[in-house]
Amino acid sequence: MRVLMFGWEFPPHITGGLGTACYGLVKGLAKNNVDVIFVVPKAYGDEDSGIVKILDASDIEINQDSLSIEDFWKKITFMEIGSNLIPYVSPEEFLKISSENILDKTDINHSIYRSRYKFSGKYGKDLMEEVSRYALIAGAIALKNNFDVIHAHDWLTYPAGIAAKSVSGKPLVIHVHATEVDRSGENVNQNVFDIERKGMQAADRVITVSNYTRNIVITRYGIDESKVFTVHNAVEFDKEAHDNHHWQKSVPEKVVTFLGRVTFQKGPDYFVEAANLVLSKYKNVRFVMAGSGDMLNRIVKRVAELQISDKFHFTGFLKGDDVNRMFLQSDVYVMPSVSEPFGISPLEAMRANVPVIISKQSGVAEVLRHAIKIDFWDIDAMADAMYGLLNYNGLSNMFRRLGQEEVLGLKWENAARQINEIYYSVT
Repeated sequence: MRVLMFGWEFPPHITGGLGTACYGLVKGLAKNNVDVIFVVPKAYGDEDSGIVKILDASDIEINQDSLSIEDFWKKITFMEIGSNLIPYVSPEEFLKISSENILDKTDINHSIYRSRYKFSGKYGKDLMEEVSRYALIAGAIALKNNFDVIHAHDWLTYPAGIAAKSVSGKPLVIHVHATEVDRSGENVNQNVFDIERKGMQAADRVITVSNYTRNIVITRYGIDESKVFTVHNAVEFDKEAHDNHHWQKSVPEKVVTFLGRVTFQKGPDYFVEAANLVLSKYKNVRFVMAGSGDMLNRIVKRVAELQISDKFHFTGFLKGDDVNRMFLQSDVYVMPSVSEPFGISPLEAMRANVPVIISKQSGVAEVLRHAIKIDFWDIDAMADAMYGLLNYNGLSNMFRRLGQEEVLGLKWENAARQINEIYYSVT
């Protein structure tokens, strides 16, 4: 089996869980004897090419052969979006939205059709233009490579997947890691929502990361349930890298950590309110908010209003080894997400021997038994769970031991085996 896979990022250059999931998946597919050509808008040269062939879209030359997807290209909507857009987040600041066609602004004979398009690989104001051009490049790639199936990750690459299918006739599998409904609730950005729905409609199979997300795809996007399949995410486990027996904490107090984007979807405000309740009863604790996002200033202000700033720390966005070090400093990890398609970070915390509290409104709650589950809005229950894990060593030790045993069984190669079966069902 040979797969043409479209992503938007690949470790070590990531902005969140999407790149991490793609990396784990391609490693799992390699163990299942699946060859993957992984396309990214911009490659940096330090990606792990030992397990996958990385194809840099910036190196692909467009020529007259690409005119066969001109009709698709004309339908791409152009939007300029605020620079804080990342794969799991809805557009937060719109500079400009227009329905004009990119082709109206491009000289076909002297521009993109006889040259390379250099992608920034970022999430800046020209993101939707890059999404559109990425789709054009995808068509050219599909014409020049041999493969059995197309696999596109999240809405940024759905147009690329559709273009590749239109020129190759090969089946398309799209992978829904998050939806605009998750990111924005009822205030969806219609342009992004429409791209997601078109991708789902065009796909031969839709993979969702949880039954929670599968239900959204079926009910909110109107997709035929017979072609929507759930494959839960997993986590890589390197015991040596995450063994904390010899790790020395840098503070004497207990540490409770929130790690994720500081946005509506992740519920950071509920974390702060629960932390305040805990501090009213228990002082030997510090709270860490590791992440960045559009709600950060509001959260900092609220922490100041509650007069708990001396017990609260803001680290900014963390990735790679910094994430591992943060977990090794932590005594409790909390994920109070309002709407979470899956949520890999609790698995990473459990891998590091940290007990976790997760919202019931998350996909990962479907697969974890040894985690404390609360409703995101129930700050009393969240505070009680924190207090219990901080004060009762027997309880904390039980969740540490059983949690790490549980996460050992959540392997990417098992998820990849399910996905390989989905590939074979359409080829």
